[in-house]
Amino acid sequence: MTVSNRELADFLRRARGRIDPSRAGLPADDRVRRVPGLRREEVALLAGVSTDYYTRLEQGRPITPSAGVLDAIARALGLDAAGRDHLGHLVGPASGARRRVPTVQRVRPGLHRFVDALGGNPALILGRRTDVLATNRMVRALLTDFDALRPRERNYARWMFLTDEARNLFLDWDVQARAAVESLRLDLGNDPGDQAAKDLVAELVTRSPEFRRWWEEHGVYRRTFGSKHLRHPVVGELTVDYETFTMPGDPDQTLFVYTTEAGTASRQAMDLLAGWVLSGDAAGRGRRAG
Repeated sequence: MTVSNRELADFLRRARGRIDPSRAGLPADDRVRRVPGLRREEVALLAGVSTDYYTRLEQGRPITPSAGVLDAIARALGLDAAGRDHLGHLVGPASGARRRVPTVQRVRPGLHRFVDALGGNPALILGRRTDVLATNRMVRALLTDFDALRPRERNYARWMFLTDEARNLFLDWDVQARAAVESLRLDLGNDPGDQAAKDLVAELVTRSPEFRRWWEEHGVYRRTFGSKHLRHPVVGELTVDYETFTMPGDPDQTLFVYTTEAGTASRQAMDLLAGWVLSGDAAGRGRRAG
């Protein structure tokens, strides 16, 4: 069994285990359930495939379901769009070929200028495996100064799990950290040959028990929008909302823009942070950013 097939088998088993049988629309069954979730034959019934076929798929056998079958299995397992995409990535195209991506990640000069031009709105661009590729001065003041870190350390997931700074900054650290794990899992499923991503996962699995636990759950998540709750050392508590945008011409790069709601204490805190940045007080900190 190949590594990718083991990943597929693990993903399907864990997704099946998260389904509440009482809400799956199945016929009444009085048999005692020894493990949580659906049985294999129940997933097969809901997906409209044979139990043998689904069993072989969950065992990681080298079979390639059609898009329609994958859609049916995704519905049976209650997968969201990110989960369905991840399932497709793990199965792979019929040829077995994987999308080849450039080794070096670069942000176009125009995008650097665009991020800088966002002014009072913190913004950054993440690449594959949550590498931080571009930041503006507001995000460096809100989160951390990624530009001041060594190149290897300019990674959002590594910063999230391996620094006290991130743990102290996020009031909802467990929510944000788990999202980072599941986003990284989605990335690696899309490009299982990414050795740098494998090395990063191996490091975080070894050094962070939380990362190891969430990674083993095999959840996936695609950031599109959301909120973060912070306790900033300069301006205090604030809630920031974020929207994400995939960069034209490079689907592996995602722009994150952070905003606050008008008329709120969070907006006042963000305005205070902007004034602090513009005054030049932030320039000498060397540590903070974003």
